[in-house]
Amino acid sequence: MKVIAIEEHFITPLYREKVGANEFRNFYLKSRGEQLGHDIVEQNSDLGAERLAHMDAAGVDVQVLSFGSPGPQAFGAEVAAHMDAAGVDVQVLSFGSPGPQAFGAEVAIPMARDANDRLYQAIQKHPGRFAGFAALPTADPEAAAQELERCVSKLGFKGAMIHGHTRGSFLDERKYWTIFERAQALGVPIYLHPTLPHPAVVKAYFDGYEELARAPWGFAVDTSCHFLRLVFSGLFDAYPQLKIILGHLGEGLPFAMHRLHDHSWAAAKRRGLRKGPLDYFRENLLVTTSGNWFEPAFVCTLLALGADNILFAIDWPYEANKTGIEFLRKISISDGDRQKIAHGNAERVLRM
Repeated sequence: MKVIAIEEHFITPLYREKVGANEFRNFYLKSRGEQLGHDIVEQNSDLGAERLAHMDAAGVDVQVLSFGSPGPQAFGAEVAAHMDAAGVDVQVLSFGSPGPQAFGAEVAIPMARDANDRLYQAIQKHPGRFAGFAALPTADPEAAAQELERCVSKLGFKGAMIHGHTRGSFLDERKYWTIFERAQALGVPIYLHPTLPHPAVVKAYFDGYEELARAPWGFAVDTSCHFLRLVFSGLFDAYPQLKIILGHLGEGLPFAMHRLHDHSWAAAKRRGLRKGPLDYFRENLLVTTSGNWFEPAFVCTLLALGADNILFAIDWPYEANKTGIEFLRKISISDGDRQKIAHGNAERVLRM
């Protein structure tokens, strides 16, 4: 069975220079690496022989690669260093704050272009094994749209990945819609990947419990709310062919989508949306399996969205390739649905 995994990450030297770390992130990377049996930073940095060896050992045929979180949307290293030195765990920003707490265009644009060029070189060396999602410098939305155009039209990339909010502002703001307009025109999806929640949310809900603010819970909260903002903003009425991909079996939304619809359809109508919330879920949302290896959650997602809307992903190197492949092979679905999820849906959606 052919396997295409579509949420597989890499980082660059510029990433390691600019993206700040703190005590908890260092603890997480070390402890998670020990749990998985590989060095996460080392494997994130490899776009060649070692990555291919790990893929071959598990049975992954193709990785669709994306620049690692938090990517061009990141907090700057210098800010993290100042926060750590001062003993500040969270810096609370106002929404849309244009201050220095996250990468501005002067860092985000060259960082995204460098990552995309490095990824293109890796794809050229291994064209049957790697494909790519573009990194976008959302600090400058028009530059981001132009970079998406370059990556898809000239480099052959399959879409883009955006790591959540930019300087506390979310993608429902109209200034970002030029990116979505370009994505629909190009016929490619946008993968909305988790990031640390807005600093005000971290302060309110996770102060003193930072271990919950990331992959265990905060990532899903931030990303699911972000997607709902896109739905209720009218984005999909403006761009009805646009597809948004969410990882981790939809960041909890399949479990909640009926209740959400039942309690918000009137509000959606009052906003002037042309359809009910459930319609946008079914028409504009795709999800992946990345890092959510719990069959009850998968069954819920399958029943809620259908096999045509689920794509396989692992989340390498934060998850083990072997774990993802074993999950794919063992889940209780038909052979036809397994083929769709393993590779067929990716081939259709990403035109591979």
